[in-house]
Amino acid sequence: MPSLKKMTAIAGTAAAARSYVRKNPDKVNKMAAKAGHFIDKRTKGKYHDKIDTAVRKVASMTHQPYAGTHPTTATTAHPTTPTTPPPTTPS
Repeated sequence: MPSLKKMTAIAGTAAAARSYVRKNPDKVNKMAAKAGHFIDKRTKGKYHDKIDTAVRKVASMTHQPYAGTHPTTATTAHPTTPTTPPPTTPS
């Protein structure tokens, strides 16, 4: 069980973090998106959905628009179907 001294230190740190978020929501949102992209890239998209959800949550808490994930990560992690139609065979 954590000591009272440790809990007081954690509470002080949390209060400072809340204050920073209130004063700099755009910076917090930008850094969360950047961190999410970094982690998504390092995990090769394995946790893309979870990371995307976390970044969306930060954006909603800071009342900032959600910028989305980096385009290269989304296409690398989740390949899309080809845009060209398949070749047709003569009838």
